[in-house]
Amino acid sequence: MANTPQAKKRARQNEARFAVNKARRSRIRTYLRKVEEAIASGDKEAATAALRAAQPELMRGVTKGVFHKNTAARKMSRLTSRVKAIA
Repeated sequence: MANTPQAKKRARQNEARFAVNKARRSRIRTYLRKVEEAIASGDKEAATAALRAAQPELMRGVTKGVFHKNTAARKMSRLTSRVKAIA
């Protein structure tokens, strides 16, 4: 356990950041799940709309340090190609 005042403060800050990052990650996953569901239903318009809504959320996660930029780029690339493949 933290003993010094500095270490105690860092522990408090870490808890706060963890809560914020957890909420942000959850929100992004929700957007990605909506895209997945639209792809599974075979509705190209819904999938495209969901993908457009998910992209800024995913990129915001990158700027906030929740995801690495290559991870976000990979996810977007794979989702985009799957949406395009819907007949």
